Amino acid sequence: MTEGSLYLHDPDDLASLFPDEPAYRSDQVREWLYRTPVLSTEDMTNLPGTLRHRFEDGLWPFEVIREQSGDGGRTKKWLFRTPDGADIETVLMGYPRRATVCISSQAGCALGCTFCATGQFGFERHLEPGEITAQIGYAKAYLRMVGMPNTPERLTNVVFMGMGEPLANYRRVREAIRRMTGEFAMSARSLTVSTVGMVPGIRRLAEEPWRVNLAVSLHAADDETRSRIVPINRRYPLADLTEAVRYHADTTRRRPSIEWTMMDGVNDTDEQARLLAEIAHRMVAHVNLIPLNPTPFTEERTSPRIEEFRHLLEGHGVNVTVRDTRGRDIDAACGQLRVVSATT
Repeated sequence: MTEGSLYLHDPDDLASLFPDEPAYRSDQVREWLYRTPVLSTEDMTNLPGTLRHRFEDGLWPFEVIREQSGDGGRTKKWLFRTPDGADIETVLMGYPRRATVCISSQAGCALGCTFCATGQFGFERHLEPGEITAQIGYAKAYLRMVGMPNTPERLTNVVFMGMGEPLANYRRVREAIRRMTGEFAMSARSLTVSTVGMVPGIRRLAEEPWRVNLAVSLHAADDETRSRIVPINRRYPLADLTEAVRYHADTTRRRPSIEWTMMDGVNDTDEQARLLAEIAHRMVAHVNLIPLNPTPFTEERTSPRIEEFRHLLEGHGVNVTVRDTRGRDIDAACGQLRVVSATT
């Protein structure tokens, strides 16, 4: 990691980077990093040229290796590479009334879910708070300075649904959320942390001062099936996970969501729908059905019963939606991150 990268420093310590400058310089730099992000230090127009030049190569803690555009320009995916060679993928999705960035919390993932490309390619390392928040800064700067079709210029939502398990990198993710709500001035209600079921982390997150949204990647409603496709279930089985998610919901008064990737013959049966409905009611959760997206090494196939499964859940009184898949044409959809970077 570049020592001089501005995002890698605690916002309160920015003044230490230029001790010979007036005190107000740190406030100006802070503004350019978080409130009005820019793509280049040359765009920090109220700073002297010498200072802009000094941090020319130190604005971002990564290099942009590849930018891809999908969905008619309404989805962007960036492959970032850090100085130590770690790859990070970030996806920005534009909608008429909102713009959502899907960020990574780790380079790779160690949890090995069978249908997820990130897990199939293994784990490199945790991302630092500045590497996490810099992804948001880059997306905000891109929206403001470049823009996307039929999309607001302002970033409205952040989802921890990129590479990695956020709650396995708890300390750094916690600091990143603190900067999001503080420096970026984002509402906790606009932030969603997704987990495959790290029970202790879910309980810790419930106790934090920020009432962020929780999404649980469930994908199977019995322990035998879930342990096969989501191995962390062997450590934190469904009973413990359900109890922890309900605790988070009761403590934060935020309704959780269940992520359910539809796999043919694995989790699309009538019995799975019945069991899922029971869990959703215990969690007081909304269910998101996600068509399985192709990844290199999975044997699973997307289910042809998505609509039928949705109707089954509705018949059990569950609030359910089918996710609008974005970015599949650039390997940016759910479960596909790391496909491109692994071959770059």
